[in-house]
Amino acid sequence: MRRFTALGMAWLATGLLGCATLTGTTSLDNARKASSRLEVGTDHLTNGRSALALREFLAAEQFDPKNARVQYALADAYLARGKRAEAQLHVRRALEIFPDYHDARLFLSALLLLDKRYADAIAECDRLIDDPTFASPWRALTNRAWAEYKLGRKKEARESLEFAREYERSYWPATLALAILEGDAGRRPEAIRLYKEIIAQGPGAAVESEVNYRLAEVYVALGKRREAMGHLTTSVARAPESPWGKKSQEYLKRLH
Repeated sequence: MRRFTALGMAWLATGLLGCATLTGTTSLDNARKASSRLEVGTDHLTNGRSALALREFLAAEQFDPKNARVQYALADAYLARGKRAEAQLHVRRALEIFPDYHDARLFLSALLLLDKRYADAIAECDRLIDDPTFASPWRALTNRAWAEYKLGRKKEARESLEFAREYERSYWPATLALAILEGDAGRRPEAIRLYKEIIAQGPGAAVESEVNYRLAEVYVALGKRREAMGHLTTSVARAPESPWGKKSQEYLKRLH
């Protein structure tokens, strides 16, 4: 399952389309047909063919409507099509079928963040964080931190992020969120250190484009125009067609 963009950031934690309830209350034959369509649709979605993925998932739903994985897949495909209301409807159906579907609940928390329903997002994250069977609490802690940050609860957001990094130091979304908090608080050298820590991990072109853009903003605030332009140039080079690459191109024009 992909991470997706919220508030200009592509690092909110969603889930993975793993094994939950493979079959609902349908026949074995229909369950197999649904599984086959689900597999094809997942391949389409992974490769950016969301319209084709949606068709496959809708077909799978016809065969096995009470399959939690199918409902979750539909949520992801609808989100890829920009239809958040439909995405939320289907992920909630997945959770009705299988309440302990951790990745679906993480996905719901991210949807709530996108909809700026921060208190509701925190509640869903807390359910995951408090569940000892949830294997990656650092992901829910990072989503919770962002909700806390947007509610102005910056001390709590920092604590959540530090806890997330204590669990999994290499989880760059938590490091990115913490770097943003540090920059917002005026602790620019620490923000720079954290951004560079992310780049050193090699998280991928799109993420590195965003991080370089944010580094440029910090250097501009420090009056270091040359360093800022260097990072903007790198941002464009890493992902020229990405939203952050395009923002960097515009920023470069303003700095010239």
